Amino acid sequence: MSRLLVDADAIRALADILTDTGLTEIEVAEKDSRIRVVRAASTVATAPVQAQAPVISAPAVATSPVAAAPADLSKHPGAVNSPMVGVAYLSPDPSSPPFVTDGQTVTAGQTLMLIEAMKTFNQIKAPKAGTIRQILIASGDPVEFGQPLVIIE
Repeated sequence: MSRLLVDADAIRALADILTDTGLTEIEVAEKDSRIRVVRAASTVATAPVQAQAPVISAPAVATSPVAAAPADLSKHPGAVNSPMVGVAYLSPDPSSPPFVTDGQTVTAGQTLMLIEAMKTFNQIKAPKAGTIRQILIASGDPVEFGQPLVIIE
């Protein structure tokens, strides 16, 4: 049985292209492999498909009411915006509880999440004390510079 290798960075880059261009599907073929990324309004399952070469379908960033108005939320006085491009993680590892949850009280300097950029995990800390009103991203989501991540009031 052959082992299927997935290039997560390539999939993230293709998902970013979908988001930036407004496309709903993109496919790249090289030698004997293909990567196909499809974005749909509903949840799309990730599943390898066997054809001439391995094909991997993965959802891009799903659109939601929160994502529809990012400019408004980034201007919110309690918004904690991403200081970098990367992948956000709400817990230190998949088996650990999240750093924070909606409704939780936080102190200034408390870790809210991690953003992985260039294989380095960067702590995103609360700029002020308050209550987490809304977490705007899910663990594993790609984030852009200036994108609102959390609302603290």
